[in-house]
Amino acid sequence: MKVSELRDKSAEELQQTLVDLTKDQFGYRMQQSTGQLAQTHLLKQVKQDIARVKTVLREKKGNE
Repeated sequence: MKVSELRDKSAEELQQTLVDLTKDQFGYRMQQSTGQLAQTHLLKQVKQDIARVKTVLREKKGNE
């Protein structure tokens, strides 16, 4: 997920994206704990995406 794509979204869309990413992260953590997660890089990737979304949300709130 690129920052330029996130900046084009509205604050409501970013909130929904954040909720979806958080659900994905929870699912990946559960899969990892049970030994079912084959692609372990997904945990790091979704964590970084969450941080990107939160950063863009913070930027948008600062500009209002």
